[in-house]
Amino acid sequence: MQKLPKIGLPALLLGFILIVFISKSSINIGYGEAGVLFRTFGGGVVTDSPPLGEGFHIIAPWNKVYVYNVKQQEFFESGMQVLSSNGLEISLDVSVLYQPKYNELGLLHKTKGENYVNIVLIPQIRAVARSVVGRYTPEQLYSTKRDAIQIEIAEETIKNVDEQHIQVNAVLVRDVTLPVAIKEAIERKLRQEQEALEYEFRLEKAKQEAERQRIDAEGKATANRILSASLTAKILQEKGIEATTRLSESPNSKVIIIGSGKDGLPIILGNQ
Repeated sequence: MQKLPKIGLPALLLGFILIVFISKSSINIGYGEAGVLFRTFGGGVVTDSPPLGEGFHIIAPWNKVYVYNVKQQEFFESGMQVLSSNGLEISLDVSVLYQPKYNELGLLHKTKGENYVNIVLIPQIRAVARSVVGRYTPEQLYSTKRDAIQIEIAEETIKNVDEQHIQVNAVLVRDVTLPVAIKEAIERKLRQEQEALEYEFRLEKAKQEAERQRIDAEGKATANRILSASLTAKILQEKGIEATTRLSESPNSKVIIIGSGKDGLPIILGNQ
């Protein structure tokens, strides 16, 4: 009976060591995450094989795993100060949708580290935004070129970070803020241009209507000249006879005197 405590103590100690060993030798990687293995006695960061995927993993207790979020994430830069082509200060709100390249996660950890967003992504988006916006005037930024600017910033950012193991999925220009005086001047100019376009449209429409009326009048005048030239006395007599025949067949009360009118045309006397 006195020997039991002596036997139980080593077993308890062994159990404790086993629990510590298991806790140090296992890791659970959650949804949308991946792990970079660091081998303390085997060359450091593992870059020649894919990262550890989701789920439970057993590792040597002297090694370490760095867990990264590999889902798409958003970085939002508010009030980024940039200069237009003529030196005016513009404020941009920009969102960047990004994620680390899964199969290059070891290289990202080894070359940039866990703080890669502040080390790579933020400086790049700021530099590219300044470069792109500097090619445009405030008026272009405010009205017609926002989509083009957004595309250019996205393309240049993607190109610059592609070799740094980061995948940029989209760059969105959320807002462009101009100085109040510049914004008001641009709006006045746009209104004046719109009014000028409307005036030109009305003027062109009036010209087209005048031309239509001129052509119509010329057509009528030509028709009248042709008609006048073709109305000989004989034709008028024939038309008068045709009209007399139709009138004589009418039930309305009237008196027709044949051949008493000018050029022998009938005179029609009725109750009207």
